[in-house]
Amino acid sequence: MASNSALESTIDKILKNTEHDILTNIKTGLDESQQSLDDAIPKLESEYDKIISDGKKEADKIEKQITGSSDIEVRNKQLMVLEEAVDKVFSVALDQIANADRSGDYSNLIKTLIEEATKILGTSDISIFTNAKDKDAVQSALSQFSGAELLSETIDCLGGIKVKSKDGAMTFDNTIDARIERLKPLIRKEIAAKFGVGN
Repeated sequence: MASNSALESTIDKILKNTEHDILTNIKTGLDESQQSLDDAIPKLESEYDKIISDGKKEADKIEKQITGSSDIEVRNKQLMVLEEAVDKVFSVALDQIANADRSGDYSNLIKTLIEEATKILGTSDISIFTNAKDKDAVQSALSQFSGAELLSETIDCLGGIKVKSKDGAMTFDNTIDARIERLKPLIRKEIAAKFGVGN
């Protein structure tokens, strides 16, 4: 009986230490991610203000050109200009992402993408696909995810990962490309609302 009690006590200590280590790692990762986000906000706000300013100038220019046209023509032209401006912004952003340094904050992003994927799929027994540029960052992050493996097959994307459960039943596209596609409608809607277009 005494040996069972000692064994239970040892197991409890190991579990408590493991739990403490996991919680500390999660908090550290969260703090680092929050700091990265906080550091990026001023730059994003500046870029956002410039986009809005340029967009307003372009909208004013177009508005003067189409004076006298019907309301439907005005609206259609505004939507087209807005769409072109949004496409240009996305094109510049995608180019910057494609040429981004793959260390530091980017490595933290990869860890976050893997964590998010495992939560969505509900399993850490996953196979991960990525592009050639991100292989090292993904491989480095995998040390924190037991049951996850990086496949040698590469995919065509700007960055990020695609994840498949090892039983093949579920997949989740968490590439930067897919995330941007999911955000595009929201960004377009917000920009259109700022200019009063499409309402």
